[in-house]
Amino acid sequence: MRKLTNHVIGIDDGEEVLFSDFEDDGQMWTGTGPRKTSKTIEFDGQFEVPPSVTVTLAMWDTSNDANMRLDVRAENVTEKSFEIAFRTWGDSKVARVRVSWQAIGSVSDEAAWDI
Repeated sequence: MRKLTNHVIGIDDGEEVLFSDFEDDGQMWTGTGPRKTSKTIEFDGQFEVPPSVTVTLAMWDTSNDANMRLDVRAENVTEKSFEIAFRTWGDSKVARVRVSWQAIGSVSDEAAWDI
């Protein structure tokens, strides 16, 4: 469990289209086997320590001719940014993906006094 010791908590969130591979026959749509794509997200401000980041699917368009396999997660979380990583494998055909994300963590309080 992560404990937040600061009384000022920051929340940043957003949505990102990770790819739309059916438009240009990209690897997620035409490839097979292990595939990965990622996108770096910069926070609007800086957290004091790496925040807790949650990533969820907002839209997922796949072929009905193959099994639907996916792994989506936040990786390389720092005080300033993180990466959204999407993986698939086998014969899965993923046309496009949009994800939502939310980061929660301690932020500095400019009005706080350091004694």
